[in-house]
Amino acid sequence: MSEEMLRITVDKFTFLVPRDRFYSDTGVWVKLEGGRARLGLSDFVQQSSGDVAFANVKPVGTKLQPGDEFADIETVKVNVSFPVPVKGTMAEINPALAEAAELINQDPYDKGWLAVVELADWESDRARLLDPEAYLALVKDQAEAEMRK
Repeated sequence: MSEEMLRITVDKFTFLVPRDRFYSDTGVWVKLEGGRARLGLSDFVQQSSGDVAFANVKPVGTKLQPGDEFADIETVKVNVSFPVPVKGTMAEINPALAEAAELINQDPYDKGWLAVVELADWESDRARLLDPEAYLALVKDQAEAEMRK
């Protein structure tokens, strides 16, 4: 197993959690890049949501408060909106998603990223986020709960 990746298998599903980022309890990952944060959806979220057909992300320049919706995805199973876990301004959106929303499924931690946010208050944001180990424990609990349904 790679040092950069935590891994958990529940039933027949394996979920990956990179160690180099933080996570919201809704499954949005946050990768710090200087004064900015790159955001995307965790492996668990993309697997449990299904094949992504469309991804809509708020436009560049949108001011965001933690909890504001910053992106939503449409799959054959569900439409899901995601609250932004950080305060700041939309600086970039992933242009590849307009043509290939399935990148969120194929490569959730790299090519399938959603947005980059210019951070306004990282110290406060960081306090609300989960580290990789805590997020892995949450994924385990959520996946096991799904199996019991």
